[in-house]
Amino acid sequence: MESRTPLSRNTSKSSGSNRRQFLAGAGAIAACAPAMLTRSVQAEDAPLFKISLAQWTINKELRSGKIDNLDFAKVAHDHGILAVEYVNQFFMDKANDNKYLGEMKRRAADLGVKSLLIMCDREGQIGDPDDKKRSQTVENHRKWLDAATFLGCHSIRVNAGSAGSWDEQVKLAADGLSRLVEFGAQQNLNVIVENHGGLSSNADWLSEVIAKVDHPRCGTLPDFGNFRIKDGESYDSYRGVQKLMKWAKGVSVKDRVWDDKGQSAALDFDRMLKIVLDAGFHGYCGIEFGGYEGLARSRQLLEQSRHRFS
Repeated sequence: MESRTPLSRNTSKSSGSNRRQFLAGAGAIAACAPAMLTRSVQAEDAPLFKISLAQWTINKELRSGKIDNLDFAKVAHDHGILAVEYVNQFFMDKANDNKYLGEMKRRAADLGVKSLLIMCDREGQIGDPDDKKRSQTVENHRKWLDAATFLGCHSIRVNAGSAGSWDEQVKLAADGLSRLVEFGAQQNLNVIVENHGGLSSNADWLSEVIAKVDHPRCGTLPDFGNFRIKDGESYDSYRGVQKLMKWAKGVSVKDRVWDDKGQSAALDFDRMLKIVLDAGFHGYCGIEFGGYEGLARSRQLLEQSRHRFS
């Protein structure tokens, strides 16, 4: 009969230690399980992209006085949209009015509506060839950085207007943007550029500008429908959005797009949104078409396309 070697005390201690380690590990896993499950469920429930409302969608109603700027968050909420993108034109003289901005903020918060950004117009050309005017443009935008911070936005949108040759405009626009971005960064805000006419509607040019600025706080706001450079000249919208998504902090949705021959056509929602999603973007797609009467339909079109990708 084969003899058995009795277990030593050291072996027994090792076994007990291993058992305690196992139980401790199992307890840690059990404790983490609910959190892991919650994160998993949240990931499954998170939409591929979120939907916001750009104020320009209802610009006619705002200009006519049918809708007041202070009621914008309510318009979004009443149409099932819980994030908004403001346009400074509709409260142009209120950038430094904390009482007014406070009312905007309160109304949005009361409705659970998130303020995302302010689109800034009529403050000069960020790439003006005149250095004093370019500096003044940068200064003009600083109050909107303050307003955006007050409202809880993540960005202001600016226009990269300039003049001169291709290279001259790249240099000038990048200079103005670089100066403004430094101020934005101090407030943890992004300064983003929309393709918005002129060379900014040429995705090659705008990409060159953003790359030259080379700052994480400087990005783009690709607009599906704003690739018309001038009469008879345009940049293909699908190719343009694909090019600009690398720096995108948001997306503006229009239902008309352009080819590279100056012709417009209806947006292919699935084709364009695939480009957006393939770029790894899962942020807000801002409705900027349809008008007040078509708002519900605009949201529905985006939701239907999102559902097809889910």
